[in-house]
Amino acid sequence: MGISSGKGPRVAVLMGGHSLEREVSLVSGQACSAALRGKEFQVIELDAGRDVVQRLSELRPDVVFNALHGRWGEDGSIQGLLEWLRIPYTHSGVMASALAMDKQRSKHIFSNSGLPTAPGFMIEKSGLLTSHPLDKPYVVKPINEGSSIGVYFVNPKEDPPLKVASDMPSILMVEEYIPGRELTVTVMGKKALAVTDIITQNWYDYDAKYKKGGSIHEVPAKIPKIIQEKCLEYALSAHELIGCRGISRADFRWDESLGLDGIILLEINTQPGMTPTSLVPEQAKICGINFNDLCHWLVEDASCDR
Repeated sequence: MGISSGKGPRVAVLMGGHSLEREVSLVSGQACSAALRGKEFQVIELDAGRDVVQRLSELRPDVVFNALHGRWGEDGSIQGLLEWLRIPYTHSGVMASALAMDKQRSKHIFSNSGLPTAPGFMIEKSGLLTSHPLDKPYVVKPINEGSSIGVYFVNPKEDPPLKVASDMPSILMVEEYIPGRELTVTVMGKKALAVTDIITQNWYDYDAKYKKGGSIHEVPAKIPKIIQEKCLEYALSAHELIGCRGISRADFRWDESLGLDGIILLEINTQPGMTPTSLVPEQAKICGINFNDLCHWLVEDASCDR
């Protein structure tokens, strides 16, 4: 834990934790801490361990900057704890965080509201051991992990059926594979910022997201204006339907051969990465918002009852 010598409000940056995205969260947290340091804020770096309630009670920060990723950090768990302690915090609240993290429930909300989603269903993990549940190619993923953790792409040549890791949940989501380009949009407050085209060699997996050179981010994306505008519209709609606050990031696939009908909303992220290679800071930058200002805005936007 590190504490800066600023004279402003005390901001505890929660990072690390014990999800599968711990290492990425530490990088995000350290980057955000550096951006907040100075005379405006007293910054406290806090690795969210099992004693997080005790540590927060002792430190009594004015604001918590939530830089946690994955389960317990972006599924409503830490948000509920902060509501209980009545400490203002950044990003989305309890309900929006829980809904966005649950891919099945958020997908249901999106599709019922007219947003395009990939056809799919839930399946028991044991059902993948005997036969393919869909025509290949298709995608298998847990309903409550981020950063492409646990996501399997089953290609047309895959045979026999997929063997998933033993630590995968017993119930999984299976979706049709949507060909085309990987697009993403950041929403900040009530504005969708830009569209990024994520260019990778293969699948946009964990390494492609976080390793240097793992992917190329083309922002703004070189796509037709009508596609850009529709992605911005869908992202803002998804943000508002779930009840997100602060920033969120919506991920899409776009099959160019189908035009507007080829845009598919995959999911929405309420705790998007804030690492040097992350998408949100890049989109903010092209909108004239530097990383320091983005982090400051998040602190100023913090509250309880989110």
